[in-house]
Amino acid sequence: MENKKTALLVMDLQNGIVSRFADKQEILKPFQQAIQAARQNNIQVIFVRVGFSEGYFEVSQNNKIFSAIAKNAGMTFTDVSTQIHESVEPIQGELVITKYRVSAFTGSNLEVILRSQQIDSIVLSGISTSGVVLSTLREAADKDFSITVLSDACIDSDPEVHRVLIEKIFPRQAEVQTVDSWIDHLK
Repeated sequence: MENKKTALLVMDLQNGIVSRFADKQEILKPFQQAIQAARQNNIQVIFVRVGFSEGYFEVSQNNKIFSAIAKNAGMTFTDVSTQIHESVEPIQGELVITKYRVSAFTGSNLEVILRSQQIDSIVLSGISTSGVVLSTLREAADKDFSITVLSDACIDSDPEVHRVLIEKIFPRQAEVQTVDSWIDHLK
């Protein structure tokens, strides 16, 4: 893996999503380790968040997840809930991309940035395994990216769904590694 052609995607680690978990400090450790390793190895770190404009013009009534958000208000670009959690805050030179759907690619400029920077290998981390990670992995595979999933830097509210995806589904299209094994591979 050539580091200059690789990007670590840190997806949906925003206040409104991280706040759903009781033990934030513990669950965020693998993400922090992966981000630190990427920075030390000249791997581009890209943060991806979901957010909407005031008025929710991007939200269809047919979308069950996002129409409920629009109905209850919140999750706009400027809302505290859409800001990257302070424990994994971006540093200068790291991008924060806003998406409008579950996949990091849909409605964002992620693919344009990756292609412009000649990045062909992505490392996925995020909340949730059955949401943003699954959707992004599937789309990235169709776009011919080389994909690694950091199994312990992915979280899902349903541990069994997480296990099935990590052990049975994701290996069909990606390398699945722990953060520690990924870091060892970088050395």
